[in-house]
Amino acid sequence: MQSPDVAQRHAPASSRNQDPAVDVGRAEAALVEHYPRLVRLAYLVLPPTLGRGRRVLTAHALAQRALPRGRKQRALIPAQSSGRDGDPGYDFVRLRVLRSALEASEPRKGLPKLSQLPAPLPQVWGLRLFPRSGGADELALDQRLSALTGPARAAYVLRGLEGLADGDVRKILKAAGVTRTESALAGANGVPAQYALLASPEFDACSLQARPTDLMRRRQHTKAAVAAAAALAVACVLVALPGGGWGPDGAAAPAYAENPAAVAALDPAKVQRVTPAAWQTSARTDFSVWPARGPLTGDDGLLRRALAVWARPGATVRVSATPGTFTGGPAGPPQLLYAGDVDAARVVILYDGLRIARYAEPRDGTEGAALDFARVDGATGAEASALVLGRSDGNVRYLTAPWVKKAAGRDLTKPESSPTALTLTDGVTSPLASPALRAGDCTSWTVLQLTDGSGTQLSSDLGELVPAHLTAGRPGATGEASGAEGLRAWAPFACSLAAERAAGVRGVNAWAFAEQPLPDASGDGQWVCTRAETWRGDGTAALAQFRTPGGPAGAVVAKGADTTACGPRDPHVLAGVLWKSSGGHWYLLAAGSRGVTSIRSSGGVTASGQGRLLVAKAEKGAQAQLAGTLEGGRKIGGLH
Repeated sequence: MQSPDVAQRHAPASSRNQDPAVDVGRAEAALVEHYPRLVRLAYLVLPPTLGRGRRVLTAHALAQRALPRGRKQRALIPAQSSGRDGDPGYDFVRLRVLRSALEASEPRKGLPKLSQLPAPLPQVWGLRLFPRSGGADELALDQRLSALTGPARAAYVLRGLEGLADGDVRKILKAAGVTRTESALAGANGVPAQYALLASPEFDACSLQARPTDLMRRRQHTKAAVAAAAALAVACVLVALPGGGWGPDGAAAPAYAENPAAVAALDPAKVQRVTPAAWQTSARTDFSVWPARGPLTGDDGLLRRALAVWARPGATVRVSATPGTFTGGPAGPPQLLYAGDVDAARVVILYDGLRIARYAEPRDGTEGAALDFARVDGATGAEASALVLGRSDGNVRYLTAPWVKKAAGRDLTKPESSPTALTLTDGVTSPLASPALRAGDCTSWTVLQLTDGSGTQLSSDLGELVPAHLTAGRPGATGEASGAEGLRAWAPFACSLAAERAAGVRGVNAWAFAEQPLPDASGDGQWVCTRAETWRGDGTAALAQFRTPGGPAGAVVAKGADTTACGPRDPHVLAGVLWKSSGGHWYLLAAGSRGVTSIRSSGGVTASGQGRLLVAKAEKGAQAQLAGTLEGGRKIGGLH
């Protein structure tokens, strides 16, 4: 069932001359209520060639210019009302935002239009603002949208963000001045319908990151003159560099602090290096005992650029971070884990005790530097056994812990299949297919299998620097998913890991909490709860999944966010599903974990029963609310 934000709404059609007039108050109310959505719409339609920072400011400017100038203005909107709950005020401001964004996408001919001029408001002095980075899927979608024309981008966004049918999209585009609406829709058809990604932080121009730009310019004029002279000297040095290569600080922004501790943190000579045998005598099994590996650990120029970009990434650096991860520079000299060539890039991986920072620059040229962060505080054992070195051509390479003896790839959907061995060269694995880079239907899910002195563990690439550790079993008594029982528990539900991509996930546990005999002699159904824990603590996600006999995969039937269900603090769960038997009858099936003594259903299905299983006849489309009682009398609710 679609949420109200994306469900299509239809109101009776009316002719243009019957559209209601929209006064300033009504338009302003719609703008205030839906301002973040309008800014997101403008940001998505604006041409990516503007750059992320300018797109942000322009999107805000277009939204703020959307109000009518007079006391009352005729709403030049499509005949059919298709705005937020049919609000003509929202229709009006959305149309004005869309028209202005499309005008800004057009090449200039003669004098520029108002929307093509630099935005007078808002302006932010001394800071560069840009949205938080999303995952690999969001980046791929942004690249696909950048290849479209402005009208085609607008058609895609109206379909996905506004949930409009093609007929409504045509009317709105025509009202916005687009003459070739069919061409715009055809262009939008060329991009996969990943509409849920449009709600990602990658495209949220109201939730921003800030970086300093012109701190030196705000000093006194005499100091500004000195800074300008220094900048000129640096420019002269860069011009003199042979072949237009990297400068000493690479893609870093200009220095703006002379704090001694900050300077020491950026000195390649002070980077910490752990001896190769330290892990063998240490009681710790975390990143602090990883040795420095890779053929470029002695390249001071590369290390200097990595440290400088970490402290002050320039405007051309792509910065990403797992949710809840601070992206500022290191407080002191970090520990070097790796420096070397990975595919077409030079990669440096550093660790500051709380975070992993991965710096990558192209081996050829000086465009395309990237800086990625991951929070790893408290990581130990299996959680500190592998890091992503790089991804390319649908594959991922890992850097493994020094205690890892063997590495392999395993298809999690096929528990009986044998793992495929990976070569280990100085801790670096050969390429492994990455499920985080794959689009389309999920037919397999390849995970990393590592073997050390304590056993075998499984981890899955979810589009971040640290793969998520996979476990199986009852919360509080979980075991590794690499065992036979764990593999069988995960197999039908492996593809549900796609829901945890780019969410800062630390580990995911699969718990088979119940089996239920099905009506009409249909066999036994399997209930599993998968719970994802994050590095930041909040944002946990619990998914109740149900599988019928012979079904290739389970289906998510209920979910909970920031909940204790299925977790070690409260190892209980209750979930239900409306199910149609092979005989054509509809039933409400509900199951609870061990300790549930009774289940009661209300709402569309009224039923109750003792024990932790409930079966009740139901009608198609019925909705029910579940409540359970635990031993001792405590009540629990069902996952929704």
